[in-house]
Parts: sequence; C-alpha cells; structure tokens
Amino acid sequence: MKQKRIVIIGSTGSIGEQALQVIAAHPEQFRVMGLAAGSNIHRLIEQAHRFQPEVLCVGRSEFYPSLREQVEGAYQVLAGMEGLCELATLEQADIVLVSVSGAVGIQPTLAAIGAQKRVALANKETLVAAGDLVMKAVQENDTELIPVDSEHAAIFQCIRDEQAWVRNLWLTASGGPFRDYKAEQMKNITVEEALNHPNWEMGAKITVDSATLMNKGLEVIEAHHLFSAAYDCIKIIIQRESVIHSMVEFVDGSFLAHLGVADMRIPIQYAFSYPERMVSPARQLDFTALGSIHFESPDYERFPSLLLAVQAGRTGGTMPAVMNAANETAVAAFLQRKLSFMQIPELIAAVMSRHQTIQLPTLEQIMEADQWARDESSRMIY
Repeated sequence: MKQKRIVIIGSTGSIGEQALQVIAAHPEQFRVMGLAAGSNIHRLIEQAHRFQPEVLCVGRSEFYPSLREQVEGAYQVLAGMEGLCELATLEQADIVLVSVSGAVGIQPTLAAIGAQKRVALANKETLVAAGDLVMKAVQENDTELIPVDSEHAAIFQCIRDEQAWVRNLWLTASGGPFRDYKAEQMKNITVEEALNHPNWEMGAKITVDSATLMNKGLEVIEAHHLFSAAYDCIKIIIQRESVIHSMVEFVDGSFLAHLGVADMRIPIQYAFSYPERMVSPARQLDFTALGSIHFESPDYERFPSLLLAVQAGRTGGTMPAVMNAANETAVAAFLQRKLSFMQIPELIAAVMSRHQTIQLPTLEQIMEADQWARDESSRMIY
C-alpha cells in the first residue's frame, strides 16, 4: 500500500490521540502532514515533536503567538477557522481526519471535500447540521467521505455494494450508564456519574451525549445523510455489550452485523486504509469470554433527547443545526454544574420550539441558526 499522508484536525482529543496510535503502529503506511488542536498547544507541540508534521494549527487564535514562539519556526503555524480550512486543503495531504467536537468541524470538512481529499469523518455535528450540503459536495467533487463513528463505519462495511437491497439500518447503542435507572433516579444524576461510561473511553461532551442518548439521535441523522436512508428505515436497538457495532437488514430477510471489541482504533484505521485492511493495535474479540449478547428497545420517555434529535432530523432544514447547538450549550452548562442532567433535554426542546425553520438553507443560514440557538440557550440558562 502506498504511504498515505494524513492531516488530523482535532489531534489532542480522544479520536485524534487514537489516530496517532494507529499511525505510530504503521509508520510505513501513514505519515502525519498536519495537526490541529483547539487550545491545547502543550500537547500539540508534544505530538509535533513525535510525528514531525509540516504544519500546525490552533483553532483559538489567541493561542497563535504562544504556539509560534514555542516552535521557533520548526513548523508552519496557522490559526483560527481560516487556518483550519487551509490545513484541510493542504496540497501534500491525501486524507483529512476531522475529529473536533461541535459545529466547528463543518467548514474544514467542506474545505477538504472541495479540495478532493478523502475525509475520515469523526465529527457528528457536521452531518447533523449541514448533511445535505456536505453530501452534495461529496458528490460534486467525486471524493470519499469515510465515517469513523463505530456505528456508521459498521454500516459502511456491511452495505458494500448492496445499497439497492437495504430494508433497514440498525444502529446499536450501549444504553449508557443510566440504562437501568428509574425515572426518579434520573433527576439526581451527577456530572461524575454521567462521565463514567460503561464501555467506551471518549471526550466529555460525547460521553454526556451517550448518557442522554442524544448521541444515538445524532447518529440517526448522520445515517440518513450518509446512506440516503429514510428515517422510518433507521432503527435503534440497545446492545449492552457494545460488541455489535451496527447491522444492516436486507429485503430478503438477511442481516449483516459488524462485531468487534469496543476500540475506536479499528474504525479509524479502516478509514485510513480503505479499501484494504491491516493488523490493528486493538485486542481481539474473545467470544468465549463474552458469553452472551443482549438486546432491548430504547426508552424514549427516560431519554427524551433521543426523540428530540429524531424530530429535528425529520423536520430538516435549519432545525437539526438548532437542536445540535442547543445540545452543545446545554451539555457545557451541565458539565459546569449550571444545569441538571434532565434539564438538558428540557432546554433543547424549549429552543427548538422557538425556532422558525428554514428549508434548503445555505451554509451561511445554517451557521446563523447555529449561533441563534447558542445565544438563545445561553440566555435561558443565565
């Protein structure tokens, strides 16, 4: 396999760090060309010393002078959204991994697609808020968008060239740390409890989303765009062990399921190596130790965020961007102990109810709706 040159936007986060582990395990196949972080320039510099990219970028422009001073001309240094987009279009790069959290990923993703890079997408919000625009750009630029989410990576691998015969897509969910809680218990959930996921190690925001099941709702919208699937054909099933990462049901009654250990390095590596496969640094699945696999339906009453996300997806237009922005703001407030756990979906629902949806929006209108929702959410919190 020819060595592939990779840019990582969000290199200091959980996915970015695991992507670097994959690259370190296969130095003959992969080379780092650029790294970007939001504000953690200390870790960014450590990564740069280890992997020797050509370009560094810090998303928050106020950290630019400090980063530039500390690297002393060893690397080209960029900053802000303009810098992220420039890094995403780096001529020397073959693959751009977008692993930042939040709507900040939208513009770099579109920039990379416009430059005809393969995009390994680990940013849910890009497809949630701007899925129609993103998938149209993929088609117009005849480029590849490979999902890195474990669920969508699983579906991508199961469908292969059989899209025409798909009946339903089945997104699996662990159910999060509160899957067995009674409704009364949900009222007193702490930040520490919400961040204690039973199966996966992830960043704080996505871990809380997994606890509210908003994560699964966002994935429904992603699946709608990635696989041109009607919402009625996207099903959710709780699979506690996180061994089946998702399934595809075909018209003849056959199911194809993707199984593996709960390790994000597997889908990250596949997005880099596709269509080939390589030995993974992840451990192997031991069926004898697993013993059994359990299934159950999600509870929409205890986890209303899931229903809100699906409703936003069905509404379409600017509503998913508003729902997503309200969720980001609510989760941040919860982590700062300014909202309770069950106030997260309450805030999202309130903001959604105040929004006048624009159908077929431009990117500018999407970003305006995103900002409106953040402002409205913050006003309601404070």
